[in-house]
Amino acid sequence: VLHDLPASGDRPGVVYRAAGDKYLLIEYGPLVLDLEFRFRVHALMEWFRAHPLEGVIELSPGVRSLQVNYDSRALPLRRLLDVLVQAESDLPPVETLTLQTRVMRLPLAFDASSTREAIAKYRQSVRPEAPWLPSNVEFIRRINGLGSVEEVSDTIFRASYLVLGLGDVYLGAPCAVPVDPRHRLVTTKYNPARTWTAEGEVGIGGVYMCVYGMESPGGYQLVGRTVPVWNTHKLTREFQPGSPWLLRFFDQVRFYPMPEKEVLEYRQAFLRGQVSLDIQDEPFSVAGYRKFLADEAADIGAFKGRQQQAFDAERERWAADGSAAISIAAEPAEPPPSEELSAPGDGALVASPISGSIWAVSVKVGDRVAIGQKIAVVEAMKMEVPVEAPMAGVVARIGVEPGRLVTAGQGLMVIAREEVA
Repeated sequence: VLHDLPASGDRPGVVYRAAGDKYLLIEYGPLVLDLEFRFRVHALMEWFRAHPLEGVIELSPGVRSLQVNYDSRALPLRRLLDVLVQAESDLPPVETLTLQTRVMRLPLAFDASSTREAIAKYRQSVRPEAPWLPSNVEFIRRINGLGSVEEVSDTIFRASYLVLGLGDVYLGAPCAVPVDPRHRLVTTKYNPARTWTAEGEVGIGGVYMCVYGMESPGGYQLVGRTVPVWNTHKLTREFQPGSPWLLRFFDQVRFYPMPEKEVLEYRQAFLRGQVSLDIQDEPFSVAGYRKFLADEAADIGAFKGRQQQAFDAERERWAADGSAAISIAAEPAEPPPSEELSAPGDGALVASPISGSIWAVSVKVGDRVAIGQKIAVVEAMKMEVPVEAPMAGVVARIGVEPGRLVTAGQGLMVIAREEVA
């Protein structure tokens, strides 16, 4: 900590932290979710725009912080701190702010097949027993004390998610929170994380909503799939030159239900600019938001109380049944013994190219295969490696099954040359 300012009146406390020799981290208030801290960060960024400071390279806002990238040769740290302390005296009260936001309506296939596939992969190859299995949306229902999965979907479709940050995972992925506290579904994150998540998946972690910008690992509880939030190659109404990301700070994302088949078609058309989103400009008044919270305080408090009771009860169940514990072997587990395979003289023994676990076997004994055909998938280190048939023929024997650990070079199956009548 290089400097700190205690809270005073309407201004929260401020802490200035060293973050290497080129960065300074400014943090507002205690470590709690308070949208007004984010509005304070925004006011400081606006102050920087109105008062350009030589040596400031980049500003990176967080939920309650601002990271300043600066050139210490042009802007000594002591001078930067003096300027920032003075800026706090110049900033307007946050209640006077009105933000210009875009309300973006995005289609969502709730609990899509890609959502369930990611969960299935996790269950097979990472952690077969976890409290959020076999259904993330059922877990969200339970830990929030809701009566049905339909209540989960209704809450998500009623919510207006305010984008507080970008790049939460990768490539413009939003870190967004519902404006109405009664729409803030609380979850825990995966532990350990998933090895695979489809691009466009919508997840909730803590109270934050994220849309995955690319195929990646991840830890948020998944609720469905929507449109891409990143477009590398096309220029459309939503993706302009130099801005391959969809969302901006303080956008409000509102989902509406769409069947999965239609979402998949819509995603492709959206990337090509053949369909456009419903986007409306809407001012967001901080004073108006304060009044809304005050008017609804009793109902919001009751909701939070019920939610906390359900969350505590869920954690107590974990403690009682051992769900929270993760067993990690001190030494890598030896692969279970597998059937010894050998190939006939004119056939081929198909071996695993890497050590890992069998994710899928795509053929069965007696199937005809073509050279180069994918016949199995080995998963390791967050990668899926296809295994291809080295020759055309008939699958004669299979020595492994999904979930089986294998080592590099281990025989998986035998392909025999098909006899010609």
